[in-house]
Formats: sequence, structure tokens, C-alpha cells
Amino acid sequence: MLEGLKIFLDPNTQWILFGSMLLGLCSGVIGSFAYLRKQSLMGDALSHAALPGVCIAFMLTGSKSVFFFLIGASIAGIIATFGIGFITRHTRIKQDSALAIVLTVFFGLGIVLLTEIQHSGTGNQSGLDKFLFGQAAALVLSDVLIMAITSIILISVCILLFKEFKLTSFDPGFASGMGFPVAFLEQLIMLLIVMAVVIGIQAVGVVLMSALLITPAVSARYWTEKLSVMVFLSGIFGALSGMVGTYISASGNNLPTGPIIVLAATAFFILSVIFAPGRGLLSKLLIHLLAKRAVKTSRVKLKGKERTV
Repeated sequence: MLEGLKIFLDPNTQWILFGSMLLGLCSGVIGSFAYLRKQSLMGDALSHAALPGVCIAFMLTGSKSVFFFLIGASIAGIIATFGIGFITRHTRIKQDSALAIVLTVFFGLGIVLLTEIQHSGTGNQSGLDKFLFGQAAALVLSDVLIMAITSIILISVCILLFKEFKLTSFDPGFASGMGFPVAFLEQLIMLLIVMAVVIGIQAVGVVLMSALLITPAVSARYWTEKLSVMVFLSGIFGALSGMVGTYISASGNNLPTGPIIVLAATAFFILSVIFAPGRGLLSKLLIHLLAKRAVKTSRVKLKGKERTV
């Protein structure tokens, strides 16, 4: 046990751990609202849309600066967000189809740009292919600081506008009738999802980022009926997934941190499905057995009364 904990004494591992936990925390918080709004694919679309932004940022600057990558990914994500909204509002295409269109178009463009960069003179030095599946081991202090600032902003906005986000997620028609700027709030939620995706693509990658947004939220939903508790638990599950994934990755040989984090989140989901009170499989089985016993007992009592009569 003590030998295992010594892994976290390494400064590089500490940065990876802190960054992964921050990523899991903010992803779980904003992912709860995406899940409740039935926009589970939104994180997938926005994470794939971030890839061409990263490629264009490298082509314009010629630098591997994470700061420029984040700017490019943010711009691409915002364009994708407005594109999804425009298609949904001005055509007969439903949101799931709009998500699929944006996801495939942007990701296809990103792959084309990535291929072009890899065949250029500086392609071998770009390291952009790491953004497909993430490379948490490359996190340094400056990256973690950016992730920390972004996480603080994201969580603070969710806390300050919790009532508005809650009402918009459950009943946007009523929220509009109450005078809330529903369109603005919806776009703000999209922007927060973009922020979470942008800080996560380096650690987890564009392919797996959507899993980290939705899986903790789905896990938390099994444990409670209250949104505030669900958002809190989702953040905790996300942070724990980051911690467990980092520990397993650091303990093994050449194990990728991002996929391990996603697998850890999946493990929490499986545990929630089985052991969660009320909604879990064991809880439902126990309720079924108790109900069956109660019915059997009532039948025995009824037969006893009939014999007495």
C-alpha cells in the first residue's frame, strides 16, 4: 500500500493527478446539465469539433503552445455550437441529426488537416496526433494552471446560475414564461461544455472526452432524485475517476492515462447500477423479494381466515 502511494510523490505524477482530477470534476458538473437536457452527444460533437481548431492553430502559429491550441479549439467549438443551434432553429432537422452532421463534418476536416500537417516538414514534431486519444503524461505546471482557472470559472458559473440552469434544463417553456433568457442560457451551457472539452482534449483526447462528460452524470443519477446532489456526486465521481485512472496508469507500464480514466468512470457507473439504493439492481431485487414475501404472507393469512370461517 505504502509502495503504491509513493507514486504520487513524483512531481510529474502530482501534476497529472491534479489536472486529471480537475478535469473529472468540471466535466462531471457541466455534464449533469448536458445529460438532463438529453444532449449526451453534445460533448462528443464539440470534442470532435475541437480537432480542426487545434490543427489550424498549429498551422497559423507553427508552435505547439497549449495556449494557442486551446484558443483554436475554443473558437472551433463555439462555431460548432452556433452551427448546431442554427441548423436546429432554421431547418426541420432535429437536434440529434444536427449533432451528427456537425460531428462528422468537423472531425473529417480535422483528420484532413492533421494528415496534411503530418506530411509537412514539421509534422513529425507537431505531436497533434496525441490529441486524438490524449496524453496526460505531457501535462506540465502551465497546463494545470490553465485547467485550474478554467475549472474555477466553470464551476462558479454553474453555482451562480444553478437555479436558472435547473429551470432551463427541466422546463424551458416555463423558464421563458418567467422571463429567463432561455436562448442565452442554452448557449451559455454549450459554451461551458466547450470549455470542459477544450481543457480535456490534451489529457483524454477528442475521442474519449464525451465519455468523461456523461458517464459520471449517469452514475450520479442512480444515487439521488435531487439535482443539486446529482451535480455534486457527478463532480465527485469525475474527480475520483481522474485519481484512480492516474494511479493505475502510473503503476503500470506504458498504460495511457486518458483511456484508463474513462474506464475508471465506467467502473463507477457499473457499481452505481448494481449498488445504488432505490435504482440499483440489488435494491430492485430486494424490493421484489420483499414484495413477493408480503404477498405470500397475506395469502397465508387469508387462507387461515377462510378456514376459521
